Amino acid sequence: MSEEILINVNTFETRVALIASGALQEIHMARSGGHSATGNIYLGKVLRIVPGLQAAFVDVGLGRPGFLHLSDIQSALLLSASDETQDSPINTKPNIRSLLHDGQTLLVQVVKDPIGTKGPRLTTRIAIAAKFLVLTPYEGHVGISQRIHDEVVRVSLHKTLRPLVEKTKTGVIARTLSEGAEERMLLKDFELLQSVWSNIQLTAKKLKAPKAVYTELPIQNRLIRDLVGKRTTRIAVDDQATYQRIQEYMQTFAPEYLPLLFFYQDYVSIFESYAVDGEIARALEPTVRLQNGGSLVIEQTEALVSIDVNSGGFIKGTDLEETAFKTNLEAALSIPRQLRLRNLGGIIVIDFIDMLNIENRRKVLQTLQQGLELDPCKTFCDDFSQLGLVLMSRKRTRKSLAQTVCEPCDKCAGTGSLVSAESTCMEILREIFSRYSTSEAQKNGSNECIITASEPVIERFLNEDAKFLSQVSETLGCMFKFKTNTAFASGNFDIRFFDSPAR
Repeated sequence: MSEEILINVNTFETRVALIASGALQEIHMARSGGHSATGNIYLGKVLRIVPGLQAAFVDVGLGRPGFLHLSDIQSALLLSASDETQDSPINTKPNIRSLLHDGQTLLVQVVKDPIGTKGPRLTTRIAIAAKFLVLTPYEGHVGISQRIHDEVVRVSLHKTLRPLVEKTKTGVIARTLSEGAEERMLLKDFELLQSVWSNIQLTAKKLKAPKAVYTELPIQNRLIRDLVGKRTTRIAVDDQATYQRIQEYMQTFAPEYLPLLFFYQDYVSIFESYAVDGEIARALEPTVRLQNGGSLVIEQTEALVSIDVNSGGFIKGTDLEETAFKTNLEAALSIPRQLRLRNLGGIIVIDFIDMLNIENRRKVLQTLQQGLELDPCKTFCDDFSQLGLVLMSRKRTRKSLAQTVCEPCDKCAGTGSLVSAESTCMEILREIFSRYSTSEAQKNGSNECIITASEPVIERFLNEDAKFLSQVSETLGCMFKFKTNTAFASGNFDIRFFDSPAR
C-alpha cells in the first residue's frame, strides 16, 4: 500500500495529511493559536498530592496543572519506595506520598494534551524519539516494537542494541521503522538521542520550575520522522521556506528519503487537488456511508466512542445472516480508517449487526484487527461480548479532529439537540399560568402579555397551538402579543405582562 504525505502551510496554520492508496488516513493540524505539548519535557513543581487518587498535580507552566498518577512514575522511584515499606505486611504497594512531596521539582513529560477541562497527563518515564529508536533513560533495557513479527529481525535488533544499553545504562526501544534499517543508522540515532538527553539534563540544572526543558520537533518535521517509511512514495510541500527546512532536516536525519521530497507549485491548492478538504468535512459528520448501502453512526462522548453499524438499504444477501455478515465485514474494513482519520481514542464500543454464525463473527473480528495493525497508535481489541458488542481501545494523545476544528453549539450547549417548538409552547403556557396567578399581574389587572420567542415557536402559537392560546386568553382575561427574536434558540423565551391602554 503506497503512501503520500502532503504538507500545506499558511501563516495561520500548518496541515499535514497522510494519503494511503488514494484515501485520506490521517490529518494533523498546528494552528498559530495553539500547539501540541505531547512529547515535551518540563521541569515541573508538585502543587498538590491527592492520596485518594494516588496522584499528584504538577505545575509545568501550561496554564492548568498536569496530572501525574502513581502508575506513571518511573520504576526506580517505585523500587526505592518498596524497599522502605517491605517490612510492613500492610503496605504491599508504595504510597505516592513516599515518592513525592508538595513543592518538589522533577522532570516530567507530557503524554496527553489538555482536553476539555482536563489538564495534561504527565509521566516521569521519559521517552525521547528519533527515526528508528526511542531512548528511555531510566529503564535500562532493550525493547522491540510489537509490530515487528519476524523473530530473526527481533533477535538481530536486540543483538545490536544490547551493548549500547549496557555501556550507557540507559534503555532503548526499536521502533517499527527500525525493521530493515542498517546498523549504522541505528547507531547514529542512538548517538543523537544520547546527545539530546545530556542536553536535557544540563538544561534542567540551570532552570527554575516550572519551565520547558525539551520541545518536540515542529509538526512537519515530527511527522516526517514518524510517518515516512518503506511505503512512502512522495512527500509534497507547498511552501518554499518549509520545503527548505524539511530538506535540511532530512539531509541530516533521513537522507535516504530525500528523493521523495517534492515542492508543490500549482494554482490549485495541494489539499484541493487531492480532495482532502472534502474528506475532512465528511469526517466531522456522525454518519459514514458504506459502499454497499450500509452505514456507520459514530458518536463521541466524554467517556467513550460508540460506533453503530446499520445495514441501511443493503439487502442483497440471501438471508438476514448473510446481509449482516457482508455489512459487518465492510464496516470492519472502514472502522480502522475512521478512527485514524477522526483521531478517536479511549474506550470504543462497536455495535455490529447481530450474527449467529460463529465463523462469521471470527472473520469480522479478524478483518477489524488486521486494519488496526496499520494504525501507528496502540490499540487493543477484545472478542465479541455476550451482547454482540466489540470493545476496543485506542491510545489517545491529542484532541480528536472534531475537538480540534469544532466548538460546542451555542444553541444546544453541545447536546446535539434542541427543545422542540411544541415543547417550548407548552412551557410558555405553563409559565403564563404560574406567573399570572402568583405575581402582581393578576392583582393589578394586567390584561396584556407580550411573548418573545424564536420564529418557529411564534409560528406554532399562531397555527397549531392557536386554540390553546385562545383558551388561556379567555380563562385569564388576557390578550397576547408576539415578538420574534432571531437570537433566541428554541427553548428560550421571555414573558411580560402590561396594562393595555384604555380604548
